[in-house]
Amino acid sequence: MDYSRKISERQWNLPEKGELESRREATYIDDIIQKDHIQRKLLENLDGIKTVFDGGAGSGRFSILLAKHGCRVTHFDISQPMIDKAKELAAREGVLDRITFVKGALEDLGAYRDREFDLVMSFDAPVSYTWPNQNRVIGELVRIAGKRIAVSVSSRLGSLPYLANPIQKNQFFLDEQADDPFVRWCVANRERMIDGFSFSRDAAEKLLYDGLMGGEDEIAQYEQGGTPWCITYAFMPDELERILSACGVKNIRLSGPGAYGRTIPRDILVKIMNDPKQKKDFLDFCYRYDSSPYVCGMGKDNLLATGEV
Repeated sequence: MDYSRKISERQWNLPEKGELESRREATYIDDIIQKDHIQRKLLENLDGIKTVFDGGAGSGRFSILLAKHGCRVTHFDISQPMIDKAKELAAREGVLDRITFVKGALEDLGAYRDREFDLVMSFDAPVSYTWPNQNRVIGELVRIAGKRIAVSVSSRLGSLPYLANPIQKNQFFLDEQADDPFVRWCVANRERMIDGFSFSRDAAEKLLYDGLMGGEDEIAQYEQGGTPWCITYAFMPDELERILSACGVKNIRLSGPGAYGRTIPRDILVKIMNDPKQKKDFLDFCYRYDSSPYVCGMGKDNLLATGEV
């Protein structure tokens, strides 16, 4: 088994993952923007969609959404805590009978037939965590898609600004007093992160060149019993489009959820999010702006692609 898969399994099977992931839109403004964008994109393209495969479905944000719209969904994830939380939320929403839950890794989709699902979707970058098998995984997702595909992957251009901003996540805390361990850690260590920061041109050039975040350090940490962040491959927009096109996907559309929001200071973002009218107008405009092919590579975390098979 590849180290990427082993590290991902350990990371996503932490006991608290299901609960924490289910609360992201109550915690992080960038998640509100990204998930709103994806939801709009999905609901605009549901005509003729009856069966759905959600690869890396997490705590069920989108599998539950489409089940509520009448689809039969296969919720596929590497994490048992995520699946358990998704089942709880699906039961609460009254759609448990419309979702089949499967624990598995995206590297192994051999159990599914060609064109088995009308729509295949995979969001929040699980494809990027399958390095060095990411191209093959995309091909497998396309293989089992009968009509449409929608995937989001880590964005290389969108990730590069992180290397010059050690406190980038602080911009998107909806509440700095939130009962979330990562929020508490970031707030407590803000000044230390700034004081200890030094820009590395070599690191930026390397990421721009090869798209790889993580590697030997993460493998060593894993071998010592730690739980490092997943080794991640970040895509360029033209690269993702080229891979999908080679797999037979047509009418490909790229977008960068969060491209507009990342330009706005936290105090202003919080003010907008706390006013229902401003929030609605802002998310409407974000969707239009972030859908432009001219900014697709600068999405906050992900590069989103949709297309027809």
